[in-house]
Amino acid sequence: MAKYLVTGADGFIGSHLVEKLVTNGHDVRAMVFYNSFGSNGWLDNVDKKIIDSIDIVSADIRDSELTKSLVEGCTHVIHLAAMMSIPYSYKAPRTFVETNVMGTLNILMASRDLNIKKTIITSTSEVYGTAQSVPMSEEHRLNAQSPYAASKTAADQLSLSFFHSFGLPITIVRPFNTFGPRQSARAVIPTIITQIKESRNSIKLGSTHTTRDFSYVDDTVEGLISASREGIAEGEILNLGTNYEISINETANIISKIMGAEISINIDKIRKRPDESEVDRLWSDNTKSIKLLNWNPKYSGKSGFISGLKKTVEWFDDPLNLNFYKLGNYTI
Repeated sequence: MAKYLVTGADGFIGSHLVEKLVTNGHDVRAMVFYNSFGSNGWLDNVDKKIIDSIDIVSADIRDSELTKSLVEGCTHVIHLAAMMSIPYSYKAPRTFVETNVMGTLNILMASRDLNIKKTIITSTSEVYGTAQSVPMSEEHRLNAQSPYAASKTAADQLSLSFFHSFGLPITIVRPFNTFGPRQSARAVIPTIITQIKESRNSIKLGSTHTTRDFSYVDDTVEGLISASREGIAEGEILNLGTNYEISINETANIISKIMGAEISINIDKIRKRPDESEVDRLWSDNTKSIKLLNWNPKYSGKSGFISGLKKTVEWFDDPLNLNFYKLGNYTI
């Protein structure tokens, strides 16, 4: 039986990943970001039977010694811990480098020294920047348009160097705009849903002409687990997307219809990225992942996207879940 270390297990994707790994019968050590409140993030809202079956450890990915101690005894690592907010990366770029680059280095060194069977490095479609050709394959040029994207690009290249230099069995996975229950309100889909919940007629967004390839969280989790199998796609970079492109404006209108609301969209300058930093278009080519992982997103195309949105809205309809969000606040 494999024993997984999941870093960033307290986050949106991480908490769903832990649930699925346990359901699949794996032993899991969940690394959560230390805080004085004793909070385990979204893991505090996972079924108690799952929580009781895992080893939750508070730590900081930037601490190399502590990180190595958590890798020890595991067979597989799925590395999700990262600073993720693009707007915040404009304010605190050093923090993003220290966490996303040095934190990844700590994982790579520990995995190498402890002979981990497979290490998954979670990247992002943001490393590509605005699409120069579509759909975007893994061969698309890299063009970091934010400090966040630059830190993830550096982490990717560092990871590849450990594969080529030391033979470390790694796979780099690049999700395209994952969404679903528990996602932070800094992301556009929860932003739209929570604003409609608050006012039901007028919402504020940044750029609405931009397009994205949205993946429901269950598909992303399945892709990560498939990539973590030994001997699969070692040294490879894999896109996890649905090969379906949609604008933010159309996304907002679909969500409003699902929620039975008539909305007007107001462009808020505070929510917009700097002009040269805006990624206008993301549309994934997922051919490589389908081939190498035998992975097929279940929530693909417009119908799949709508199905995922309905599940997400349903989750937000529960007042207990909505209470985790500060309505009326702009979250970066």
